[in-house]
Amino acid sequence: MDKNKAKEAAAVLVDRFGEQIDSYKSGHYNEAQTRLDFINPLFKALGWDVDNQAGYAEAYREVIYEDKIKIAGATKAPDYSFRLPGGKRLFFVEAKKPSVSVKDEIQPAYQVRRYGWSAKLPISIISDFEEFAVYDCTTKPSPSDKAANARINYLTFTDYIAEFDFLWDTFSKESVLKGSFDKFVVGESKKRGTSSVDKEFLTSLDNWRTVLAVNIAKNNPALNEFELNFAVQQTLDRIIFLRIAEDRRVEPYGTLQSAVKSGELYYKNLFSLFRRADEKYNSGLFDFKLDKLSDKLVIENKTLKSIINELYYPVSPYEFSVLSVEILGSAYEQFLGKTIRISGAHRAKIEEKPEVRKAGGVYYTPQYIVDYIVKNTVGKLIEGKTPAEIEKIKIVDPACGSGSFLLGAYDYLLSYHREYYNSHPAAGSKKDNPLNPDGFLTSAVKKRILINNIFGVDIDANAVEVTKLSLLLKCLEGETEASISTQLSLWNDRVLPTLDDNIKSGNSLIDTDFYDQQLDFGEIHKIKAFNWQKSFPSVFAQGGFDAVIGNPPYVKIQNMNLQSTEIIKYYQKTFQTAASKNYDLYVLFIEKSSALLNPSGVLGFIVPNKFFVTDYGVHLRKLLSRKRIVSQINDFNDFQVFENASVYTCLLFLENKQLTDVTYISSKNGENGLKSSLNSTFSINALGEEPWHFFDRGENNIISKLVLASKALIDLPCSISRGISTGNDKIYIVTINSDDGYTNGFMEKVDIEPDLLKIPVFATDFNRFYFNVNSNYRLIYPYNSDEESEILSEQTLKNDYPKTYRYLQTKKVILNQRKQFSSWYGYSAPRNLWLHSKAEILIPLLANRGMFSKTPVHFKNYTLMASGGFSIHFPQSEIDSKYVLGLLNSKLLFWYLNKISNVFRGGWITCTKQYFGRLPIIISLKYKTEVCSLVDRLTELYLSLSNCKLKNEKEHYLTTINHFEQNMDEIVYEMYGLSSDEIKLIESGE
Repeated sequence: MDKNKAKEAAAVLVDRFGEQIDSYKSGHYNEAQTRLDFINPLFKALGWDVDNQAGYAEAYREVIYEDKIKIAGATKAPDYSFRLPGGKRLFFVEAKKPSVSVKDEIQPAYQVRRYGWSAKLPISIISDFEEFAVYDCTTKPSPSDKAANARINYLTFTDYIAEFDFLWDTFSKESVLKGSFDKFVVGESKKRGTSSVDKEFLTSLDNWRTVLAVNIAKNNPALNEFELNFAVQQTLDRIIFLRIAEDRRVEPYGTLQSAVKSGELYYKNLFSLFRRADEKYNSGLFDFKLDKLSDKLVIENKTLKSIINELYYPVSPYEFSVLSVEILGSAYEQFLGKTIRISGAHRAKIEEKPEVRKAGGVYYTPQYIVDYIVKNTVGKLIEGKTPAEIEKIKIVDPACGSGSFLLGAYDYLLSYHREYYNSHPAAGSKKDNPLNPDGFLTSAVKKRILINNIFGVDIDANAVEVTKLSLLLKCLEGETEASISTQLSLWNDRVLPTLDDNIKSGNSLIDTDFYDQQLDFGEIHKIKAFNWQKSFPSVFAQGGFDAVIGNPPYVKIQNMNLQSTEIIKYYQKTFQTAASKNYDLYVLFIEKSSALLNPSGVLGFIVPNKFFVTDYGVHLRKLLSRKRIVSQINDFNDFQVFENASVYTCLLFLENKQLTDVTYISSKNGENGLKSSLNSTFSINALGEEPWHFFDRGENNIISKLVLASKALIDLPCSISRGISTGNDKIYIVTINSDDGYTNGFMEKVDIEPDLLKIPVFATDFNRFYFNVNSNYRLIYPYNSDEESEILSEQTLKNDYPKTYRYLQTKKVILNQRKQFSSWYGYSAPRNLWLHSKAEILIPLLANRGMFSKTPVHFKNYTLMASGGFSIHFPQSEIDSKYVLGLLNSKLLFWYLNKISNVFRGGWITCTKQYFGRLPIIISLKYKTEVCSLVDRLTELYLSLSNCKLKNEKEHYLTTINHFEQNMDEIVYEMYGLSSDEIKLIESGE
């Protein structure tokens, strides 16, 4: 039906409703009649197959229609779920009878927002045909919210024709498939804040954990920390599992709530439900042969009642029938970043795990990344295969966390099998039909896929339990109380499998040979050595895993919570990639995981892209290039994949065979970048132990020209030095007070001699061609100011600078705690102080354009800090530092630096010696005078600009500066022989 015909059909409905509105608004005309007579026809006019006239199985319907079950005033499912091909939900529609006031009544609005918010849908609709209300579902609903809260649009039936463009362009099937619905959602989202369901559920989980931990610790004083964490995690997981089962109609609604309504001990009632669940589900979650702790727990009634009541309507904002396992996993991943500690008097407190704190938080992988990695590993492996062939495929996540990647892989396998059996009806037998009448996979098939194909390991035992919980909930999807009862009565077959042989707790990097060393039980318990071959014998009988997927931990070796130096020695002995002093755990995970693959196996990880160019990545680059196994790289460049985390990542795909080519995909825009990416194919021979750079043909031509007729900056006769590190700036750096006294970083007044102070130079002091320091800071400088810059003897310091000596003495204990130093009062890393005093050029540590500076005449009064950057000194007079400075600040050389350096958000790049030292410098007498003259002019202009106070004056200087900088760039382009097309590429900033 086209738009005009749809409008005519809507007009007929509007007229009919208007003619008999009084009858329809009477209490006798019910909701079912409203749906049949008006709401269904309206959405049919908008192009939706509401009645499933195409005859699709339930699994493939574009509109899922739910009969309601009213229990304790709660509606157990939205009336309609509108979906894209493939089953992705778009929005819910909740129907009401016309006698209900959609505009004013609170409950219907709360109801539909609760559905949409729990399902993480952006919008949903309430309609009784007389009224049509569109609600924003990105904010957390509350039972006390007014009906108008979060309402985006409101129409009455008399508006439908005048507003038909809105209805058609937003909600018609044709417009949805063309993307107009997405545009509407994006437009609305910019107007509002959001409160995502996974973040709110995390808050709830944290609160429930806290009250449970405090109560269990108080009433069970014999429990140690490990047992307390286990008891809290298992109790929560069991409650949440059963509550979700209720909303999915697998358990009678209100079963959990009934356990906290009567009886002397509510936990005794609850534990009886847990035991019944074991008989019904056969899940390790309720395995009380292994769990001897839970039945002895004492938990106060008020604690259990509070938690369980918060899981029910109307107090709970969560509608568990539509809350996806993926959303739960997102919340649980963050939840697992904390642990329970026992303090004095056996009190429980919640703390962030040290390794999480040092890593800067938990990096939960966005769903689109999971989907892409699964599609490009598992998807490629199973493409065109039969279910019998797929049974042999083994998939593992070696750091599974809450199970997001394993869930993604399992869901992909379920969808593939469902599609296969629906399109190959003969593949199943009548006796053992893999599909139920609705077109969904039977419980037996889902269990078989889970047991045959999905494996995982995590060092955190609680994470393992959450992964199992997530997979079991996914396996339970589509089941009902009736289907489970049938399995139990006819086949004595409990609905869920035990996953103890599939999902295991252990240290993926440390094998059991680590125990050959003498360790106490505490260390053994924390290290959790793990032997892959013994843990998964059937997998390694086939040669290893077919697919390794995941998001390994990003933890610098310096930040690890190491139990002993023996772990570092073990890593260095076991892993080629641990040969350097500095490395990150993800590097070891890549090496280990590639060794877990069978001869035709594939790997897909999201990892930091720093290993492309950093020194610590050299051993990984060497390993991967030698084995020739890199098949594809999706580089996100400076795009931030993880929310609230400054980590620069890529997707790394490996194939365990000798490859000839590698595909490089620049995915600068995250999810959109994965959909519409710029692909380049390179010879695998281009990858070696040297830094990896992926240049296209045009960029390669330019770089060849730059390098061919030049010398690298680092190869010129010059000295390049990093700024100094004090080891404790709070002690050494002081602020000048208004009374000419000084205050240190601890906000303490300090009495010191001004003769022993210099001005520190930080990264924030750099400008283009000059630097402008904050004159309020001073650095205590316990060194000679002559050319040697040797440290003052302690006796000299004591005699000549007694105030400073006394001050440093008061901080001696702190100073002695620094990682490295030669003298207790000296800097931890003085780094060529005498060279800094002679330097001609300063290089900032970070820059978003050419910010290279000329040093002032009296640079001996300054000291460059490590956070400031580097200095360059040219001891031979034939190389003019001004000439080099002009080239360094040119667009061309900064473009090159941007291509070979680490790129951060906002276009900032790392300017360390390994990068800027490679800048190609042409020493040309022909251009020297002109370049030096321009540097003098620009230095003078930038200094004048910094002193401007009037807008017009600033604009004048900027115009003049732009003119001379353009002159400089034109000279540099000519010097390096660039063509007009190549200049356009540089100027475009690409």
